Amino acid sequence: MLRQLASKRLITQRIQILPRFYHEKVIDHFNNPRNVGSFDKNDPAVGTGLVGAPACGDVMKLQIKVDDTTGEIIDARFKTFGCGSAIASSSVATEWVKGKQMEEVMTIKNTEIAKHLSLPPVKLHCSMLAEDAIKAAVKDYKTKRAKSNVDSEAEPAVQAAKA
Repeated sequence: MLRQLASKRLITQRIQILPRFYHEKVIDHFNNPRNVGSFDKNDPAVGTGLVGAPACGDVMKLQIKVDDTTGEIIDARFKTFGCGSAIASSSVATEWVKGKQMEEVMTIKNTEIAKHLSLPPVKLHCSMLAEDAIKAAVKDYKTKRAKSNVDSEAEPAVQAAKA
């Protein structure tokens, strides 16, 4: 019995635990996240994307504010519950969408975000969440816009019917 305990102790002493290292860009975006916060989700100029990864528990909300006349994304905000890579991916995504047209941000790929942050393969799902959140926010904005256009077209007919 004593011999078994002694041998287990030697084995555990020989095993070195290697720390996981994040790339300096991940650490920067985690320690100094850009564009944290949220907009009023009922604002017709705001599109909200809410996505999650059930396997790891990361949840990401990314919002865009769009100039209705030009279609340019004038601001972006995020709130993320997750690991450092998820927070960094969200922060990068908000930086990349600002000042761009919606069609242009739809071409942002998770592989570009992952490469920029030097994410290891085990953390690629974080950059995938960021891509999905961008697409969901654009879709939400377009849905709101289509609905408000239908409502505004119906408005004169409603007014005429009341008269």
